[in-house]
Amino acid sequence: MTIPAERLHQIANRFAELEARMASGQLEGEEFVAASRDYAELEPVAKIAAQVSAMREEIAGLTEMLSDPEMKAMAEEELETLKKQLPDAERKLAIAMLPKDAADARPAMLEIRAGTGGDEAALFAGDLYRMYEKYAAEQGWKVEPVSMNASDAGGFKEIVANVTGNGVFAKLKFESGVHRVQRVPVTESGGRIHTSAATVAVLPEPTEVDMTIDEKDLRIDIYRSSGAGGQHVNTTDSAVRITHIPSGIVVAMQDERSQHKNRDKAMKVLRARLYEQRREEAHGAEAEARKAMVGSGDRSERIRTYNFPQGRVTDHRIGLTLHKLPEILEGHGLGELIDALIAEDEAKRLAAMDA
Repeated sequence: MTIPAERLHQIANRFAELEARMASGQLEGEEFVAASRDYAELEPVAKIAAQVSAMREEIAGLTEMLSDPEMKAMAEEELETLKKQLPDAERKLAIAMLPKDAADARPAMLEIRAGTGGDEAALFAGDLYRMYEKYAAEQGWKVEPVSMNASDAGGFKEIVANVTGNGVFAKLKFESGVHRVQRVPVTESGGRIHTSAATVAVLPEPTEVDMTIDEKDLRIDIYRSSGAGGQHVNTTDSAVRITHIPSGIVVAMQDERSQHKNRDKAMKVLRARLYEQRREEAHGAEAEARKAMVGSGDRSERIRTYNFPQGRVTDHRIGLTLHKLPEILEGHGLGELIDALIAEDEAKRLAAMDA
């Protein structure tokens, strides 16, 4: 994809203008915050654009030198190298210029639920949670559990966690969907392979400013906690169930002994689910196009299979199989899958722009 020279000049001029504004010392408050955000977004694009401009100018200069017999041999050699490098630089620029998802830089709410498979599905949900925890640690992110419903046999029937750091949603958004596992359960005496599943949902987390909720739209029920938890469970009415009446979304929270803390956590989860619903509605016109992308986010779609007997993981959306199951579950191998999904998404969006 060749970017017109005029567009490169526009990027350079806009970046120079932003640099001058930032250096002026005249920006304050919201104006400074907005300019800083624009600068941070444009800086990587401007750097690659400047590199492409410089390479094109050098190619033009070297092409003129071909008419000079004394310089021709050297010019031809340099020209060949630059012409090989230019398409890669132009592709990087085209990718950098792709429209950004406004939610990419946000923290995320990670929800994992055991699906079909009973205890084995709950154990697998636990495996997935630990995989994301380890991957997050490598990225320098912080993972904080918000709510968890442990299974008697281990693992989780459901776990919700908040993931914060740089570019969290941009990397985790392709993880939404059904994850399937094929392995011999510990409880299986006959050595038969069982298939179980867990559902993962990754929601960008909004701020209260992004997602204001009218108290009149909420029904809040307070009840007594139940389940495992020792002497403090069932002694106070601390569990909270919040129903958002217009959407019908219900969030229940009972992990904390404090009713106030449970309410705060429930509101955080509700805000994320409502924000995602609003995003889906806003992108309704693009729904068909999004289905063609790897990031469709359809949570009913089987996206990946973890096959223990063969030590492999297959992502069905891009047809990629890696024989690195232990490394992927340890977190450090997951990056290869995520990078491949991002690259595929970028390739499809570039193709859509060229069409």
